[in-house]
Amino acid sequence: MKSVTALRSDQCDDDQQQPLRRRPAQRRSARRVERMLDACAELLDEAGYDALSTTRIAERASVAIGSVYQFFPDKRAVTVALTQRNVELFIARVGRRFMIEQYDRWWHAVDAIIDEYVDMHRTVPGFRALRFGDAVDLNLLDSASENNMVIAARLRELLLADFGMADSEELDLSLTVAVEAGGAVLALAFRRDPQGAQPLIDEAKRLIREYLSSQLKSMQRARRRAGLEAVTADR
Repeated sequence: MKSVTALRSDQCDDDQQQPLRRRPAQRRSARRVERMLDACAELLDEAGYDALSTTRIAERASVAIGSVYQFFPDKRAVTVALTQRNVELFIARVGRRFMIEQYDRWWHAVDAIIDEYVDMHRTVPGFRALRFGDAVDLNLLDSASENNMVIAARLRELLLADFGMADSEELDLSLTVAVEAGGAVLALAFRRDPQGAQPLIDEAKRLIREYLSSQLKSMQRARRRAGLEAVTADR
């Protein structure tokens, strides 16, 4: 399994991540592709992935089936593109929130990230059914990595930039575990209640906060010990 650090460079490979047969060159074509993604999102909410088909996507988007195949080889490619749009929207929303709000502690920033995830679950068509692709395929976003590791890598970049956390494999591992554990509790919250059971959402925040706090303290102690040993060795 790749580390989160390794994933950062992999995500820059547009050819690897691009589900389209070809990029829309004209604005009209780009709008048509967006209509297909919107249609896919609506159909996922209504009937789920198993009932999804390229024919139904074409009908809902009011385009010819040939227009779908012009850009997407199959329904999985459409869901990959929708998943990538969800990820880009999520990261943009979190980044915008970080720009306009000030957080005194890192866990307030983590709470804000979770709040954006929950709000997208409630308000963005198709997100509830697909989230970041894990409802369809654990490797939907990146053929070599599980989806939550891709999300952990993006969140890691935000936290490193704003809070100056030390770059390390230990931080990679801790964020991956936090995303997996918190994501499981949030998924349970939305299974219990379509709008998200608030007590479980609160528990997901507490779980992530307490786990990461414990891990970060351990990392800080380890760095201090290493520093003291280095000073002692130099004497």
